[in-house]
Amino acid sequence: MPAATDGGGGVVFADLHCHSAASFDSLSRPADLVRAAHGRGLTHLAITDHGHLEGALAAREIAPASLTIIVGEEVRSRDGDIIGLYLERTVPAGMSALETIAAIHEQGGLAGIPHPFDRFRASGLARLPAGDLAAVLAAIDYIEAWNARVPTAAVNQRAREFALAHELPVVAVSDAHSVLEVGVAYTRLPGPIGDAAALRAALPAAELVPGRASYLVRALTPWAKLVQRGRARRAAAGLTSGR
Repeated sequence: MPAATDGGGGVVFADLHCHSAASFDSLSRPADLVRAAHGRGLTHLAITDHGHLEGALAAREIAPASLTIIVGEEVRSRDGDIIGLYLERTVPAGMSALETIAAIHEQGGLAGIPHPFDRFRASGLARLPAGDLAAVLAAIDYIEAWNARVPTAAVNQRAREFALAHELPVVAVSDAHSVLEVGVAYTRLPGPIGDAAALRAALPAAELVPGRASYLVRALTPWAKLVQRGRARRAAAGLTSGR
């Protein structure tokens, strides 16, 4: 884990992909994510829930001064998932990858491709029509070259080689779906980083710090999905009975 730092200059320690209980596949409370990130020495944590900003906004309200919460979203484009960072409002699902990236940039945010070659998840390169690839690569801000949750290290290696071949910035992320995973992989960057422009400028100098989530921890995700489905059913039943 990184050494504690205030992130005001020098080195920044950033985990740029994390999920809270606002996602359908996580039970992590924002306060617990903040506590874990701060305790493990991170200076920046991006909470990138599926289709929601509420968890990130809640975490930002309670984070200490030494921890910057980046409000983000993992957006399901019709070509695969796209990460948006420094968002002010949700980006709707179902647009093309290019349209999704443009919507993120319209908010002044950064757009990244998560777990690009993970065949078990919707990735923004795996589903992309070949004719659109060049346009997407010209528009995207970075690629996850190390995602702690992909099934094998070879998948990450393929992502890193692809990014280097196309001269794209790379990051390492935990993709945490539980508090235990926060900061298991992260990115070292030159600071200070206080906004999207500063992060974009720092990305070419990124140093990846890899780590892997244990399969035992990852097994919590199916359980989280079941719990969240149960909560959604109960909420829907309550709305129906209240009519």
